[in-house]
Amino acid sequence: MRETTIARNYAETLLSLARKAGDLRGWGGMISDVANAMQIDRRLRIFLESPRIDAAQKSQILAKAFQDRMPRLFVRYLQALIAHRRQLLIPVIAREYLDLVDQVEGRMHANVVVAREPDAETRTVVARELSRSFAKEVVPHFAVDPRVLGGLVVRVGDTVLDGSIQRRLERLRKRMVSGPQ
Repeated sequence: MRETTIARNYAETLLSLARKAGDLRGWGGMISDVANAMQIDRRLRIFLESPRIDAAQKSQILAKAFQDRMPRLFVRYLQALIAHRRQLLIPVIAREYLDLVDQVEGRMHANVVVAREPDAETRTVVARELSRSFAKEVVPHFAVDPRVLGGLVVRVGDTVLDGSIQRRLERLRKRMVSGPQ
């Protein structure tokens, strides 16, 4: 919990810097690239984790590595993370930052479970209808689960909309078992 709160504060700072630069998505891509590199490249992760390498040396190496690839202000942000010993939070900061950008841009994400892989038209219709229902741009993330049988199950935050055939059959079964009322 505390780690997420700290990461959220750093993500808010990054959002402020990105707004000044006028490039929310670009900065999101950069922080995501650094976070992905940390998860993929074992040497980078060990370098950043190592207590044997002091913060000044880590900052200097990062500055050289990113000087031609990223804006100076973004590199200085990474150096500040290192100076405050928060470099291991970069993956969490990246997730928090992307959540903040979604809020700013009025976008939300939905997990949509379907019985079989949807075609492009179905994906478009689901995205459009969810966006209309929630009055925001909704980005659906599809997953296939044959147990759904048909229809779909949508999860947006704490809200679950279950329009699956499996759910309908379960409700019908309960009504039949309980008898006439």
